[in-house]
Amino acid sequence: MLLSLLLSLAGAVVPATLTFTAPPAWTPRAVTSMMRVGEFVLPMADGDLEDGSLVIYFFGGTGGTVQANLDRWFGQIAQPDGRQTKDVATASSQFINGLSVTLFDARGTYVAEVTPGSPERFNKPGYRMRAAVIQTTGGPYFIKLVGPLKTIARWDKEYEMFLQTVNYK
Repeated sequence: MLLSLLLSLAGAVVPATLTFTAPPAWTPRAVTSMMRVGEFVLPMADGDLEDGSLVIYFFGGTGGTVQANLDRWFGQIAQPDGRQTKDVATASSQFINGLSVTLFDARGTYVAEVTPGSPERFNKPGYRMRAAVIQTTGGPYFIKLVGPLKTIARWDKEYEMFLQTVNYK
């Protein structure tokens, strides 16, 4: 946001971007790639061994359809009883501040690739992923929240409030 302010002061046209307000208890961390526009650590709940992680992605107006992303996310959570995650996960759509937002929520074993394209996968039972696709005129933004069940449950209310702050300006 500082870059937008500097460009505005210089008289440059500032492209619209997704804005949001994260809860103060979430710890921002430096983004680790150009495709990430925000990263936060959500402190672990009592009894959990790891913090939660929330990442906001923007792929320059690409990134696949909403359904392609839902399908990918279904594949990142495995069910211990062998059921398909798409049969037990929830997906819904709503409008937030005039933006079409598709929400995803699944519990199970987190089995996403450790890094994109890597054959190595996580194997973290007792995890939960909440995600969102936010449609904007500049392309979709993607939010992915992952962590141990109790930690994500601990931050449910704050996550919902965070989503209500997203705007495209």
